[in-house]
Amino acid sequence: MPRSDSRPDSRHDSRYDVLTFGEAMALFVADDDGPLDQVTRFHRRTAGADTNVAIGLSRLGFDVRWLSRVGADHNGTFLQRALEAEGLDCRHVQRDDIHATGLVFKERAVDGADPHVEYVRRGSAASYLNVADSEGVALESARHLHATGIPPAISESARELSFHLLRRARGAGLSISFDPNLRPSLWPSEKVMIETLNALAAEADIVMPGLSEGRLLTGRETAYDIAGDYLDRGAKVVVIKLGPEGSYFRTADSEGTVEGSPVKQVIDTVGAGDGFAVGIVSAYLDGLDWRAALHRGNLIGARQVQVIGDMEGLPSREQLIAMERSGNAI
Repeated sequence: MPRSDSRPDSRHDSRYDVLTFGEAMALFVADDDGPLDQVTRFHRRTAGADTNVAIGLSRLGFDVRWLSRVGADHNGTFLQRALEAEGLDCRHVQRDDIHATGLVFKERAVDGADPHVEYVRRGSAASYLNVADSEGVALESARHLHATGIPPAISESARELSFHLLRRARGAGLSISFDPNLRPSLWPSEKVMIETLNALAAEADIVMPGLSEGRLLTGRETAYDIAGDYLDRGAKVVVIKLGPEGSYFRTADSEGTVEGSPVKQVIDTVGAGDGFAVGIVSAYLDGLDWRAALHRGNLIGARQVQVIGDMEGLPSREQLIAMERSGNAI
């Protein structure tokens, strides 16, 4: 096992709002238009669905702790500094001196089309995440755990960690949100992906699939039936992303659809779902009702697609207040 420098918490650690965990990668975004093999200049940023949500919640004023593993290399140092600059508590970030930090190369987004992305993540430090990495985490001191389907996709040991943290959080009485975030190419088979993600969703209070994700995972066609499937598995609320049309929610005794927020120009769609998750989780922690939560999620998702970058559109609390008052995503 590679050396790590984790700093254990005690069971009497100070209270904090959210624990997130997963894969952080160094993102190299092309400065110029065109295919990656023709680009010579890149700008380095952070990447990872889990980190995007962590950053978004931190910008809204929540105390967020991040659990991950990065290489003992310059990209790992860059990531930790960048995340700490965003206000994340990185005491549970392990520095792996054997395996490198994962990388992402991304074409410059043009005319709102999904940019081509290439990953260098096989055998990365994050793929060696394991249950032992969580031994020092004072989960009992947190309010909420946010999880996605990416850690369980990158390795068996990270999959074990995902189940361990969700079950431990449930036992400790935390609220839990789960975004399936399908990455089929990372899984050994579609069957394993579906079985694993549905088992993890069964541990969560808030399940947030996209409509196409929900169809694949449950075999159901409508948002109503997809939500019913996860409610039957134990979820308290299911929130389904409908793209530009907005979003849908269903609980045991209510349901509703909230229209999407208008967008002047779609620039880069990457990170929109993570922005939506920031809206849902933050609204839940703020004590809002589900219609207000979906409205917030729609607003932040719409803001995110209007900028270049995976998380650059995530708002501060002041910006969010202005957005909610005006109803506009910018």
